Amino acid sequence: MTIKGFRSLAVSLVVASVLGAATLGAQAPNRISFTEEQAEQGRTTYAERCASCHGENLDDGEVAPPLKGVDFPERWRSETPDALFTLTTDTMPQDQPGVLDDATYAALVAFMYQENGTPARGDVLPDDLALLAALAPPRWPRGGGGGLAPGAALPPYPMPSNPAVGLQPATDAMLENPPPGDWLLWRRTYDASGFSPLDRIDRSNVDELRVAWSWSLPPGPNESTPIVHDGVLFIHGYGDEVQALDAATGDLLWQYSRRLPRGTAPSVKRGMSLYGSRLYVPTSDAHIVALEARTGRVVWDKPAADREEGYRMTGGTLVARGKVMVGTTGRVGGGNWIVALDTETGDEAWRFATIAQPGEPFGNSWNGLPVEARNGGSVWIPGSYDPVNNLAFFAPGNTYDTGPLRDLVSRPGVTNDALYLDATLALNPDTGELVWHFQHQANGQWDLDWAFERQIMELTVDGETKRLVVTSGKQAIFDLLEADTGAYVGSIDLGLQNLVTAIDPVTGAKTTDPALLPGDGETKMVCPHVSGGRGWMPTSYDARSKVVYLPIVEACMDLVPVPEGERGSLSSGVRWTVRPRPESDGNYGRLEAVNLETGETVWIARQRAPQTTGTLVTAGGLVFAGALDRRVAAYDSDTGEQLWQTRLNEVPSSSPISYEVNGRQYVAMIVGSGGYQSTSYGTMVSEIRNPPGRGAALWVFRLP
Repeated sequence: MTIKGFRSLAVSLVVASVLGAATLGAQAPNRISFTEEQAEQGRTTYAERCASCHGENLDDGEVAPPLKGVDFPERWRSETPDALFTLTTDTMPQDQPGVLDDATYAALVAFMYQENGTPARGDVLPDDLALLAALAPPRWPRGGGGGLAPGAALPPYPMPSNPAVGLQPATDAMLENPPPGDWLLWRRTYDASGFSPLDRIDRSNVDELRVAWSWSLPPGPNESTPIVHDGVLFIHGYGDEVQALDAATGDLLWQYSRRLPRGTAPSVKRGMSLYGSRLYVPTSDAHIVALEARTGRVVWDKPAADREEGYRMTGGTLVARGKVMVGTTGRVGGGNWIVALDTETGDEAWRFATIAQPGEPFGNSWNGLPVEARNGGSVWIPGSYDPVNNLAFFAPGNTYDTGPLRDLVSRPGVTNDALYLDATLALNPDTGELVWHFQHQANGQWDLDWAFERQIMELTVDGETKRLVVTSGKQAIFDLLEADTGAYVGSIDLGLQNLVTAIDPVTGAKTTDPALLPGDGETKMVCPHVSGGRGWMPTSYDARSKVVYLPIVEACMDLVPVPEGERGSLSSGVRWTVRPRPESDGNYGRLEAVNLETGETVWIARQRAPQTTGTLVTAGGLVFAGALDRRVAAYDSDTGEQLWQTRLNEVPSSSPISYEVNGRQYVAMIVGSGGYQSTSYGTMVSEIRNPPGRGAALWVFRLP
């Protein structure tokens, strides 16, 4: 080799070594660094913001998972710091996610790293996602017993079958007439009846019901109703966590967890929808997500409204004729929307404003207020659908600002009825056209909404069978309307309210007691309480007997004037407080069975604990319901006699359902307190003390 050749080789080796070092540097990310001061700042923030849930020592909290020990390092040892930073910013503090600044979140992450054995060293931990992603994972050593031994071979073992693999598409025909063992919609069927045709569990054997399985849910006010199809149970947990479970065993099949934008707190959801091979899920940031029902894979994710404007969704979806429809909620100027998206693409098909706009029909019903001063019309509940008349029924609630509507302005053609609040809206699902509407309560000054399920049924009226839409508001007054036109048929007042003094027999217009109008400086006792004689928890209806089963709380409220300048609970200048009914004997929970054809009460079952769930009626002659004392009970649907009860770990908070798998009938109930129905009446039953940890769960029962 020549000197020149040797020199060239040497230069090449030097260059290669430099390039190699550079390459190695690029392949080996910098290790995690943070300062003692940064970790100490994180410790202070943790004590102020996190310790109440996760515990003072990070592993001794009663309501949140440990942040050190065995599970935490195992979960995060192979993740770069951006993953832990993102989870912390998106979900903490639980009541106000994203409220802290990025530097504070970075300090919290540094503190967690330090508590799990990573020493302070070098520079501060950055609060930039790209810089965090460039750092190496902590690579904490595995604890004793962690993981499978290297090279260990697992013996053959039969894997459980996955019922999701065989899911059949949910067709329009199937949704109109579901298989008896399925619970395909929020209230099982389009008519929102909440009736199960299953009868293997009946009056003769219900006392033998036993727990089949249970499943933990995210803590919080879980108010969603599961849906079941072909042996797969789909459940929407608080915090936007959707899971598919084997309905017979409770085994997890798949899970979808939504990462909410910073600053978006999770909200309750009450329903999802199956259509075709997809599951349609409303989210806390006002999106609809279409998931592949067999796998949980996201097919599309589209906004229904702008969360940054204040829109949310707490109700649920209704799917019919290729449209997924949902109502929004929120205190937004101009009001809320009912939105329809195309089930295949997620593209918006139409939207309907739940508040009449200026210049449009009934736009003059808002006491002359400009559109930005009109609010409310939130849609809390999934809609129902009448395939005979091709109409989707939705129920906007009250306004959030009653004061400006209290006194009618003197202006020609202007009213203060405030349409379309507290109304039934009949919409064409293909176009969003309003076919008819009926306002159940004009200018609701008491927050006693008519915002609940619209049930579709056939009843005999004056010797003629009519197809009707039936609903009741918080006052426990039922209105009966003709389904095709909205024509008023009649009302049934259960006698639990003192506000409505007369109902026009022709129009259904309600006259209220002027002495109970709030805002004149006097305290008013109004029945029922603002949470309702009946609240959002749905009724169930048995078409065979024409009987509806209604969960009720016997309570009233005082509307108490607040000092000048304070808003109060209502902007007319009052706050509400709860009180028993004047004739109360201390029993507040009530189930009432009412024959809607005759208007007669069939039976009443009363108890101390307020009702907290909807009802389920079955072909086995049973009615299921739950209450604030954590009890779920079964009643004889003919007599109201209690035939079975059990006590669960938390407050029942949704509506029971029933389904069948492989010839065996199940009854399922969600528990998880925190919703308004479980928090409104505690002062009246102070001896009922429920767990502070809000241990939400799904409980499933069957016969031995």
